[in-house]
Amino acid sequence: MKRTRIGLGLIALAAAGSLALAGCSSSSTGGDKGSTPKGDASAIITTDGSEPESGLIPSDTNEVGGGKILDAIFAGLVYYDAKGKPHNEVAESIDTKDSKVFTIKLKADQKFTNGDPVDADSFVNAWNDAAKLSNARKNSSWFANIEGFDDKKDAKLTGLKVVDPTTFEVTLKSAQSDFPLQLGYSSFYPVPKSGFDAQGNVTKEFGQNPIGNGTYKVAPKGWVHKQQIELVKNDEYKGDREAQNAGVTIKFYDSFDAAYADLQGGHLDVLDQIPDSAAATFQTDLGDRAVNQGAAIFQSFTIPARLPHFSGKEGELRRAAISHAINRDQITDKIFSKTRQTATDWSAPVIEGHSKDLAGADVLKYDPKKAKELWAEADKISKWSGKFQIAYNADGPHQGWVDAVTNDIKNSLGIEASGAPNPLFGDFRQSITDRKIQTAFRSGWQGDYPGLYNFLAPLYQTGASSNDGDYSNPEFDKTLAEGLAAKDVAAANKKFDDAQEILFKDLPAIPLWYQNASGGFGEGVNNVTFGWNSVPLYYQITKTAAK
Repeated sequence: MKRTRIGLGLIALAAAGSLALAGCSSSSTGGDKGSTPKGDASAIITTDGSEPESGLIPSDTNEVGGGKILDAIFAGLVYYDAKGKPHNEVAESIDTKDSKVFTIKLKADQKFTNGDPVDADSFVNAWNDAAKLSNARKNSSWFANIEGFDDKKDAKLTGLKVVDPTTFEVTLKSAQSDFPLQLGYSSFYPVPKSGFDAQGNVTKEFGQNPIGNGTYKVAPKGWVHKQQIELVKNDEYKGDREAQNAGVTIKFYDSFDAAYADLQGGHLDVLDQIPDSAAATFQTDLGDRAVNQGAAIFQSFTIPARLPHFSGKEGELRRAAISHAINRDQITDKIFSKTRQTATDWSAPVIEGHSKDLAGADVLKYDPKKAKELWAEADKISKWSGKFQIAYNADGPHQGWVDAVTNDIKNSLGIEASGAPNPLFGDFRQSITDRKIQTAFRSGWQGDYPGLYNFLAPLYQTGASSNDGDYSNPEFDKTLAEGLAAKDVAAANKKFDDAQEILFKDLPAIPLWYQNASGGFGEGVNNVTFGWNSVPLYYQITKTAAK
């Protein structure tokens, strides 16, 4: 589609993102819509997923299972194509002269699936709900740079102004060159008038029965908790992502082994993550139906400073010791069969600005001798006691690497170390969100939008929505802000590199590796493309009619 003018900041970042991602390719037989036969228009595509942590309110969902559903049933101001390039979707134009004040014009006559208009109010009201302190939305910090945002009391976003039914204006507190690029993230999705209560808050009922404006809609009684959610084609959708199938059923699996078995047995059409047990064989098993490509996924584990022995100087020494104790190259080779790449920074290889030579990155080097020295130095401050554990959800493919990492720690440092499994992802995430977890825990990031800032601010900025370890460093926050207000992407990324070097000193999380998009699809399934963030573009997928 023809791009409208949206400011130099977005154009530079979008171009950079496209160049960075152009080298990635999929093993799929698919591509753009129409590149292979359309197949059966009445076919329902089945795929894997996980039960959302909570209700499907866009600004209150920050995990992959819920995000996958939201992206299917909502349309945002922009969407990202397979290579991470943004395209206007609900927006007709996004204009700015200074990267501080943005005028957003919507396409006319768009509706939610219940008939409510997709208008300026549906965005402004949703964003105000997201930013309201008492609502405690998980993604509230995404709105922190809009005038009027307050993290101490309830307040309206004074930087939002409805000009007319299809136009609104956004005024930021400071210039933010990548603000338009962020607008494809689910936090910025609109909410229909029917989704609000009399006080202007999005209701819990809406979260359980979401009404969107996207490619698909939730089928009547289609969400069976902890089992699956059925999405059907939204025939009223008029954007570029028109579904080439009749719907998508997302099955919630307790293990990827079970999902892979269903894929091999013809009971699942698309699987977006291969289990550890099949990492060495899936490409042989599936042939040209296998996918193994770079993706915007960073993996780590977090050690909260509130845990005994992990605050102050002692905590700094112990984190560095643990990092040096891990043989990342061996784990990515032996356990993941090269479906992971050892981390060298805090982003991902497909993101513009990714680096292999940051100061302090040598803390990621496997060095058992150095690890023991650092641990002994920490013991001089306070003698270690207890067991070191890494918590993880057992319904995902994590036991193998957690066991390997904790075994390395045990052998290198001479301490007791092990994994701490939690049966279900939702329960695991809830314990983290509630700050009830008393161990280290697996963490990481799947990009929301293709920018380096996105891999830093949401996870490590003071008070950020996904800062689950409650890390806070004013110098890091200041450096991030300087990067965000930089004149161009090159200058911004230099500042973001400085911020990453601070992270290497503090180690709020222990970087491990970047995860490839490794998955596969079934016989008779076509047009399968895994996006820059590893999520398949479901709307493009077709399936041959059953015989």
